[in-house]
Amino acid sequence: MAPRSIVLFHSVCGLTADVHAAAERLRAAGHEVTTPDLFEGRTAASVEEGMRMREKEDSPDRDELLRRAVTATAPLLDQGLVYAGFSLGGSVAQTLALADERARGLLLFSGTSDIPEDADVDDLPVQLHVGDPDAFEPHDWLTAWYLRMQRAGADVEIHRYPGVGHLYTHASLDDHDQDAAEATWRTALGFLETL
Repeated sequence: MAPRSIVLFHSVCGLTADVHAAAERLRAAGHEVTTPDLFEGRTAASVEEGMRMREKEDSPDRDELLRRAVTATAPLLDQGLVYAGFSLGGSVAQTLALADERARGLLLFSGTSDIPEDADVDDLPVQLHVGDPDAFEPHDWLTAWYLRMQRAGADVEIHRYPGVGHLYTHASLDDHDQDAAEATWRTALGFLETL
């Protein structure tokens, strides 16, 4: 397996210890991992707190978050990146991956985004891990997302985990589910080995 250069984007909770732990897990598997801090040091102890933090006047809007993400990834583009992210970070990762013709893969944890009508990704490998159900990623949305992603040319896998919380991979949150998180990481690391 060749090591991959991965950019891993955090959730609405910010660049927390959970994201650092995920990055270390990926590094232990031999990958190079960059973890941009889109919130510039702000963190939240729960999804609800993170959402309240995002609603504050001085919080960056989506365009600013994408600008920060592009700035963070620009020096790495020649390496052929794997984009990855948790929840909000998954949305950011997807947006960047669909715009990067050199992207090697897209690994999403509990987060997706709209897909432009003209998206064309030529067999981009995509893997999504999501709770079932997940209030932020409802079934109807995921079905439409899957079909649009396929139409764009992606090679898509969705892995669902019944009865888990939204950020079930984050050990510090009430959402955490150890068994589902371990199953997710086994599958995700296997996915990376195929890229």
